[in-house]
Amino acid sequence: MAAQFRGTVGIDIRDSEPDWTPFEPVKAPPGSPNVVYIVLDDVGYSAMSAYGGPIDTPNIERVAADGVRYTQWHTTALCSPTRSCLLTGRNHTNNSMACITEAAIGFPNASGTIPPANGMLSEILGEAGWNTYIVGKWHLCPDDEMNVASTRRNWPSGRGFERFYGFLGAETNQWYPDIVYDNHPTDQPRLPEEGYHFSEDITDKALEFIRDAKAIAPDKPFFLYYAPGAAHAPHHAPKEWADRYAGRFDAGYEAMRAETLARQKSLGIVPADTELPPVNPLGTSTTRQSGTGIPFPVMDDTRPWDSLSADEKRLFSRMAEVYAGFLSHADHQIGRVLDYLESIDERENTLVIVVSDNGASGEGGPNGSVNEMKFANGLVDDISDNLAMLDELGGVRTYNHYPNGWAMAFNTPFKMWKRYEYNGGICDPCIISWPSGMSARGELREQYHHAIDIVPTVLDVLGVEAPSHIKGHEQSRIDGVSMRYSFDAAESPTTRRTQFYSMLGSRAIWHDGWKAITTHPTLSGWSHFGDDEWELYHTDVDRAETHNLAQEQPAKLQELISLWFAEAGANQAFPLDDRSALEIMLTPRPVLAGARERYVYFPGTADVPESQSVNLRNRSFSIGALVDLSQGAEGVLFAQGSRFGGHALYVKGGRLHYANNFVGIVEQRVDATEDLPVGEQLIVGASFAKDGEDAPGVATGILSLFCGDKMLGSGRIKTQPGKFSIAGEGLTVGRDSGAPVTEDYPGSAPWRFTGGTLHRVRVDVSGEPYLDLEREAQAMLMRE
Repeated sequence: MAAQFRGTVGIDIRDSEPDWTPFEPVKAPPGSPNVVYIVLDDVGYSAMSAYGGPIDTPNIERVAADGVRYTQWHTTALCSPTRSCLLTGRNHTNNSMACITEAAIGFPNASGTIPPANGMLSEILGEAGWNTYIVGKWHLCPDDEMNVASTRRNWPSGRGFERFYGFLGAETNQWYPDIVYDNHPTDQPRLPEEGYHFSEDITDKALEFIRDAKAIAPDKPFFLYYAPGAAHAPHHAPKEWADRYAGRFDAGYEAMRAETLARQKSLGIVPADTELPPVNPLGTSTTRQSGTGIPFPVMDDTRPWDSLSADEKRLFSRMAEVYAGFLSHADHQIGRVLDYLESIDERENTLVIVVSDNGASGEGGPNGSVNEMKFANGLVDDISDNLAMLDELGGVRTYNHYPNGWAMAFNTPFKMWKRYEYNGGICDPCIISWPSGMSARGELREQYHHAIDIVPTVLDVLGVEAPSHIKGHEQSRIDGVSMRYSFDAAESPTTRRTQFYSMLGSRAIWHDGWKAITTHPTLSGWSHFGDDEWELYHTDVDRAETHNLAQEQPAKLQELISLWFAEAGANQAFPLDDRSALEIMLTPRPVLAGARERYVYFPGTADVPESQSVNLRNRSFSIGALVDLSQGAEGVLFAQGSRFGGHALYVKGGRLHYANNFVGIVEQRVDATEDLPVGEQLIVGASFAKDGEDAPGVATGILSLFCGDKMLGSGRIKTQPGKFSIAGEGLTVGRDSGAPVTEDYPGSAPWRFTGGTLHRVRVDVSGEPYLDLEREAQAMLMRE
């Protein structure tokens, strides 16, 4: 509540007494700690050396050496849902984050929009006297708000963060990132060939944000949410970092699991009698199917190492090396943050929290991937295609991901991975260090906790009470409990009694050391949730969930199943959604300006996100550009997507060209057979006439190039079934931002259009013949 004015107000200022107290911003109590959240992505329980893993993370070990590591800390099995828990202290479905924001389905549990009643830590601390910064991944606003025309209510700046430098969506190309700076898109400061990498860039900005404020208010504490893209796909790593791991993974993932488990036992990370589950613990696409005959998802198969050829082993080993280099490189950037805190004498009084947002990822499928967008388009990678790109892994020409076997290895000793409610998906690293406020150094903590417990912990440490209202909104109950009691009390029993889980059809409940979980595969389309098989584990002693006690203790199992339904109801967990990734991604969602048949785009504007741009999937379309052409004109007229899935219309060598990159698998080009004329107010374009489907959702047909009503060339193409990208790589006019659609450009992207004037581009999806549209477009474009 604002302080009352206690000065005096007279007619004349000379007879008045000021009182600044009501007008001054709130100040944090002197000596208040800083808070640094380090939120890693898809790292899993045992990738990093601090948890017995094979990947060197000496700077994260520095944090652990000055604090405690939790061995039973849990997440939600996916990015956005966990991040919503980390910032609000509420369960993910209460945050309307049953899945990632790009997979919102328009129900209270899954709108992709966190209710204002669920205030964020940034909003609380910003109003309590802390500076608040975020760099890296946000992923907490819906598709229709990830654009410059939208409200900023769910951008970081709308949820209490004063400074932001990062990306809004699920993932980004680490060489060509989709960057937002505070409230607007911005270009990366340099290109990959000039030494650019996103992890280094966000670290530069994090230190800049802190320095800028410290120069003015050196004693003011700050909250930094540091969220690198690492180690989410694409696994983009500087080659020298990946090469550090040459040969380290040649023995394979089964051997790595055994080695990691042995180290974990010696470190006390897991009980001494922990066993490893098989690499296909739920069956495979050839051994298991639903009662309705739907097979287990082939993407969730794991190929035993001994079944691989020598070339496949070499490929899979290199994929792990690149991932390891990616994580170690990110750890090096974390070291830069720690070094800076030490250099300004702030490390001792900084609460540093290091977590992963979910388990290691199984999105690479059985063969790994050189382009993760195949997963989002329902396609399985071909091993021969992957082998051909072996030397490019981690670089600008791949959007790579390791195979499922490494997900199991980096989740040792658990089964399954991200998306699943087995511990492989939800039991993750959590390291907390506050040197001036805790005596523990390098110790382990066994208490069971969850991501929702971090916010109450931070508030407890800072002595800040959660407000009853934020921006006029009455606040809901925080679901989490503080973990501070455990900092210096290793033997204290956990204060958490129950935790429910639900993700993409996989369901689980933990209560007082026991866990019930379904064997329902995620993204399977199985449905029939009432027929699910439930398993029972005593996780106090069986962390790896290898001994199913469902038959031995049916009463306990039924008790937990009933508890799951009670908790699901209390946390608005319904409806459940286990559809395929392609089905979920193509679910109709709000479009800011509404769907229409004709769109006009202009040069010099920000990228138009795919979710808010013209939808060309599985339909006929026309693209027409109004241009003035001089001799030697060249460059991009229209582009959407990247080399990992996208299309572009461009002028090169005096001729019109169209490139369609089908999910990065094959580049289909149509080239004009004669030169474009020189002149003003010309309409040049491309028209695709669908005449069939190569596969469900994959349109085939003839793409023709035109100048006015004269056809300049044609060829057969097919269009991809799903999105060009999960996030980023939008539609542009007059340039190709980010990773280029085609390698036919004579130089690097963005290859801006020069040698004339590009007025506008019109895209039509009405399905009408091109020539009629050309005449109508010409009349319309001339009027505008």
